[in-house]
Amino acid sequence: MKKIELHLHLEGAAPPDFIRSLAGEKRADLSGIFNDRGHYAYDDFAGFLRCYEAATAVIQGPRDYARLLAEVLERCAEEGVIYAELFVSPEFCGAADLSAWRDHLAAMTEVADAARKQGIDSRGIVTAIRHFDPGRARRSAICAAETAGGWITGFGMGGAEQVHKATDFGWSFDCAAEAGLGLTCHAGEWGGPDSVRQALDLGCTRIGHGVRAIEDVVLIRDLVEQGITLEVCPGSNIALGVYPSWQAHPIARLADSGVRVTVSTDDPPFFHTTMRAEYDRLATTFGWGDTEFRQINLWAADAAFCDSATRDRLKKEFA
Repeated sequence: MKKIELHLHLEGAAPPDFIRSLAGEKRADLSGIFNDRGHYAYDDFAGFLRCYEAATAVIQGPRDYARLLAEVLERCAEEGVIYAELFVSPEFCGAADLSAWRDHLAAMTEVADAARKQGIDSRGIVTAIRHFDPGRARRSAICAAETAGGWITGFGMGGAEQVHKATDFGWSFDCAAEAGLGLTCHAGEWGGPDSVRQALDLGCTRIGHGVRAIEDVVLIRDLVEQGITLEVCPGSNIALGVYPSWQAHPIARLADSGVRVTVSTDDPPFFHTTMRAEYDRLATTFGWGDTEFRQINLWAADAAFCDSATRDRLKKEFA
């Protein structure tokens, strides 16, 4: 089945073998971030963030990011993904220096253009890191605004929801919106329903995760009325302990309530998942079939941060 993926972190999609190879080239010591099976190792969400940032540290410079994007898009295509939106942070691409970011972006755009000709289309979402601080987020927002258009079509925020309020980053989201970028924000994963409301106050049309909205019937009504799309990552939520099992995950209840939900992998090698695996578990757990999967992909096409011609083309794939 063809698939659209809207919530995929570029660095977080780096396979362990890829990171080990880069570490070897750079003679970097990554002891402690892999287990004895060669997988990423962490115990909780804080440990996941530490592991993520340690692995990301060996991805250095435009050439590394180009190699990473080529690897990730190839794996997406193998999973049947025909369109992917990837979160990428200028913080990791030259410390949010605009000149350095332009160099990184040029290298990634070249890869994305080549991949598009091979059947996997993509766009980039510039991402501020919430637990760094609002001041640093402004630098990422400026990078986003100055390079809007082409491959960069969105702006968002990831990181620890427990740090700062989303509305503390209002300047950055306003800057991105003025540049014509689509807005999304991680919320409703750890922060509860109020964090989703804060993201809506920023003008976001999409929410990264957003699953804890299920705890507030008024918020559910608002999401439906406003046509807000949730970028749901069930395997990620279960791996990190947001929910104890697939049976307990609220994605089906959200969809049944009329909320627009999509399915993504978030940081797939960290959570031992793939798009194919996500679809398989949704089918076996909730009985989802062609009708449900077609609907979530149409919702994804509607919510994608892309031009109208691309959107129309994507929707025809699921007609």
